Amino acid sequence: MKRSLLSACLFLLSVAPAFSQEIGMTAFAPLEQTYGEVFESPELMTMNDMNIDFGYALYETEVKVEEENSELEVENVRDYATVYLNGKLQGCLTDSHKSLVLNVAPGTYQLQIYAENIGRITYGPEILDNSKGLFGAISLNDAAIENWKMVPLLVRETSVNELTFGDKKENDSPCFHKGTFEIDMPKDCHISIKGWGMGELWVNGEYMGSYWEENATQSVEVPATALKQGKNEVVLFELKGNGRQSVSLSDKPVYK
Repeated sequence: MKRSLLSACLFLLSVAPAFSQEIGMTAFAPLEQTYGEVFESPELMTMNDMNIDFGYALYETEVKVEEENSELEVENVRDYATVYLNGKLQGCLTDSHKSLVLNVAPGTYQLQIYAENIGRITYGPEILDNSKGLFGAISLNDAAIENWKMVPLLVRETSVNELTFGDKKENDSPCFHKGTFEIDMPKDCHISIKGWGMGELWVNGEYMGSYWEENATQSVEVPATALKQGKNEVVLFELKGNGRQSVSLSDKPVYK
């Protein structure tokens, strides 16, 4: 009797689906499909002024870099931002790290800063200073940068099933990434985003949550109810273009 029970358990383990497969992210959708109302101003505007409670905004303008190792400096960053020149990632800004040396040759560039409001303060003395996004002075080698175009990015409000994907990326700027995977039997699992930067994740069109490389947990939980037997689809919105090309399934949470 005991041998029969042991044999049955071993058989079930042998046919159980392997949740350790790599998922190639092979299709891409440009972020322009999520643009909201465009704001133009000589100076930076807060997310509050753009009616953004949570989420993302793009700050864009043209800059002239006159010397190598030029320094970009922002007076206020709430809470996180990635900096691109002509679609190439230069680095990140936070409220505790407000300056960045640009790694480009002298020339004229399109400066794009993608900011995320991670959350609002709901208690304490700082509740009266709850502005988000980029605001105050911003300069390149101490020269003020002006004439901004600012766009709310409706990432979380957009249905990823309605996005138009292609098989090529124009540059490294933030975009949506899509991949597919197959399973024999749906069960609770996790998608490892180790090596990615910051963003959001969907499975089969259902929002699963956000991720950030600074967090201890490097995976997003996916319940069995979000999966189906056979082909499944995962979509990422990634803020930091770091060249990653895959995620992976895991039975357990993934940590640093």
